[in-house]
Amino acid sequence: MSVLVNFAIFPLDKGESVSQYVARAVKIIKDSGLPCNLGPMGTSIEGEWDEVMMAVTRCFEALTKDCDRIYFTIAGDYRKKGKDRITAKVESVEGKL
Repeated sequence: MSVLVNFAIFPLDKGESVSQYVARAVKIIKDSGLPCNLGPMGTSIEGEWDEVMMAVTRCFEALTKDCDRIYFTIAGDYRKKGKDRITAKVESVEGKL
């Protein structure tokens, strides 16, 4: 089983630049050991459902410590069979260009 999510999270109450909060979340994701790719509008994460959701929950909990309003999005793709989809999906499209 493979769950692939694109996740973005940032506070709305910390001014115009929120990169320090995004970096905090990305570090949590990277420290989870799950395959991930940082993008300009979110981070892609791949793994088992519980592992991915635990990483997302840790990010949320970390920001709630000092943020009063948090915006987040989660878009996901589940596939019963498959692994390494975080790179294979991109390679598949690039191979057709």
